Parts: sequence; C-alpha cells; structure tokens
Amino acid sequence: MPPGREGLTSAKLERGPVHAKLRNLASSLLAGAGATLVHAALMAVKHRAGILPGFEPYDDVQRFLASVTDWSLEPPWSWLLPYINGALLFGFVFGRLFVHLPGRTAIAKGTAFGFAAWLAMGFGFFPLAGRGVFAWKLGLGALPAALSFAMLMLYAIVMSLLYARLTGRNAGKA
Repeated sequence: MPPGREGLTSAKLERGPVHAKLRNLASSLLAGAGATLVHAALMAVKHRAGILPGFEPYDDVQRFLASVTDWSLEPPWSWLLPYINGALLFGFVFGRLFVHLPGRTAIAKGTAFGFAAWLAMGFGFFPLAGRGVFAWKLGLGALPAALSFAMLMLYAIVMSLLYARLTGRNAGKA
C-alpha cells in the first residue's frame, strides 16, 4: 500500500479522483442525453404544429456537413446526428464548463450556457450554413432567432438541472 494510505479502505480508494472524473463524465453525458430528449420532443411538437416549417436547423446541419466533407449521412444516421451532438458533444462541454459558468444556481448556469450557445449559433452556425445571421436570410424575420433562443435555453437549463442533480453538486460549489 502506498505511504499515507494505510488507513484507507478499498471503498475509500475507489472514491478517489478517477472515480470523480468518471462520475462527472457520465453525469455530463446523461444530462446531455436527457436534455436532448426534451429538445427532440419539442422539435416533434414544432413539426406537428407546423411552427416555422421553413426553419429546419437539423436539415441545415446535414447540408453544412455535406458541403464541408463531401459526404452526407443517410437515415438513420442523419436523424441520430443532432441527438449524438446534443448528448455527447454539448453534454461533455457543459460538464467541463459547469463550475466556470457564471451563476450560483443550476438554472443561472444553464441560462449562461444557453445564451452563449444561442449567440454561437446565430453568429456562427447559421451564417456558415448560408442562412445569414440568426437565419435572417430565410425571410421569416426574428422568428427563427426567437425559436432557437427558446429551444436552446430550455435545452441548456434542463441539462444544467440534470447535471447538478446527477453530480450532487450545489451549483455554487466546485
């Protein structure tokens, strides 16, 4: 046994820094997956209700990826990509940023992350996808920006609440 570890039981050893990192990683991925399910349900409602049928960010992702990679995904992969992105990529990034985000509560931290994601989409992704800043070129006015704001805020707040709950963290503590 390493020096200084004589009094530790095997259960205490298992709860070390590696365990904490794995728990945080699993929590971030589960929180991202949970938020992605909520987002997917809202997108289904959007489609069924006929809300902004000319605004399809998932289709824009497909077109953008095809334009920069010279390949396109066929169903079911094309349908899964936004969910994999939301659960894996954004969940992982969020888990790494959680303690650094402004705010004392999970809701405040989720709001900060959602606002940053909205700005990144509006000024980054939509123009790269040929839709203009905040998808203005679609000719739908501010509606795409408003819908993406609401969807991203809900996604980020749900993810933050789930992450805080899964990690057992008080949002104000590291």
